[in-house]
Amino acid sequence: MANAPYPIIALWSHPRSMSTATERIMRERGDLDCAHEPFMYEYYVGRQAGQTPHFDVQPGHPTRYEDIRAMLLKRAEAGPVFFKDMSYYVMPRLLEDTAFLERLTHAFLIRYPEAAIASYHKLDAQVSEEEIGIAAQWQHYQGLVARGLTPPVLRAEDIRNDPKGMMAAFWAAVDLPYTAQAFDWAGDVPEDWAQVEAWHGSVTDSRAIRPLPEDYHEAAQARFDAAAAKAPQLREYLATHRPAYEALSALALDPLKRPGGCLML
Repeated sequence: MANAPYPIIALWSHPRSMSTATERIMRERGDLDCAHEPFMYEYYVGRQAGQTPHFDVQPGHPTRYEDIRAMLLKRAEAGPVFFKDMSYYVMPRLLEDTAFLERLTHAFLIRYPEAAIASYHKLDAQVSEEEIGIAAQWQHYQGLVARGLTPPVLRAEDIRNDPKGMMAAFWAAVDLPYTAQAFDWAGDVPEDWAQVEAWHGSVTDSRAIRPLPEDYHEAAQARFDAAAAKAPQLREYLATHRPAYEALSALALDPLKRPGGCLML
């Protein structure tokens, strides 16, 4: 191509991290071709590395890493692309794929792990330790830093407390303009969410990001404790993933401290 290629922005998440709501904001911008967890097909269908309920496989969707990669690159020939996905789907394969890794603009999204783990276990009591996903994010992040990249990190709770401020900071970090219309979810639910509809009921019914309740952490801890009382392995999962969460959380974006010092509200 004679012109510079369009960007491909990848938001690397973990399950139940508010990633679908964040994806909804990105879709409502109206200037991005958005894909919903394309590498899920390689992990769960192509490699059969795990089993997940509430997943209606779309016929014709590529299931090999190479084919999903090619699909995203092809779509980026027509315009800028955004996709959200899970690090554990692609680690460590992506770090070995230098050409594709360097073609992407990377970002990370995390959520308080007690909240994420309890939420996941409620939907899938057979969730594995790997599927919690935060440890893979930290390995992924470290691999990018080793290659000279410094991807932004977002906390789900910060987005809920200040959606416009946090998304302004994120967009500035990935070289996107501020777009006020992205916070109005008056449009139809994206068609490709139907494949995992049961996972995203609340965001499907919502019209905006919901504010964070004052008792969020206490309530999340109570739900986690109740779940772990019935499924003790969840405490082992938390012990594995909390250090990764803490490391990423320490790097999270603060909209008040970003370059320029002002928000585009």
